[in-house]
Amino acid sequence: SAALGAESVQYTCPLLGGDTVTTPGPLTLSVTAFGLVPEGRMVLRTGAKAGDLVFVSGSIGDAALGLQALLNPADWCPSLAGVHRDYLVQRYREPLPRNAVAPVISAYAHGAMDVSDGLAGDLVKMMRVSGVSARIAMQDIPFSEAAQAVFSINPLMLETALTGGDDYEIVCTVAPENAAEFAARSLSAGVVVTQIGEVTPAAEHHGVFVDKDNREHLFARGAYSHF
Repeated sequence: SAALGAESVQYTCPLLGGDTVTTPGPLTLSVTAFGLVPEGRMVLRTGAKAGDLVFVSGSIGDAALGLQALLNPADWCPSLAGVHRDYLVQRYREPLPRNAVAPVISAYAHGAMDVSDGLAGDLVKMMRVSGVSARIAMQDIPFSEAAQAVFSINPLMLETALTGGDDYEIVCTVAPENAAEFAARSLSAGVVVTQIGEVTPAAEHHGVFVDKDNREHLFARGAYSHF
């Protein structure tokens, strides 16, 4: 709560409550609108184009791993260094919104959405509604030093990192000719973005994750589910 209060002040965004995730009652529709976008500059999740490069901001999976550390403090990666555990928990408890990169995305990206339910699932959502697919190189996905320490102890946690929630990073697609400038301007805004793959024509699977040996990685679940 203290961290939310501090960020509320930092971003001049009052915290006025939240909505419910599930209810046994009648249908409830919740709509939230905030901020302004210049006319014609809205970047939708439906805008990804075949040939685009796929970028993601920050690092992926820290929050999901931090939540596991909180849920299973006694037996979750017991040999993990305390500094790494603390970092992952902080990333879960105190997410950093990527507001600073919004103008850059507006200027360069064809499609974009937040990564809140896991990169693997959210990427597929964007590709599906855009009518395309994507091929993602898993070795290029940005993971923090703490997350990599977890994987070295328990490789199965890689799937948790890619399908868990609460990253609040941004995944977006950019034309190849604009990629270098997009990355440079994002860095100037204080946000590191990493190219992790490319958008391909529509296919049966809207997102394919391959390892360094070009083998496809299948996930037991695509994304965090609220229900």
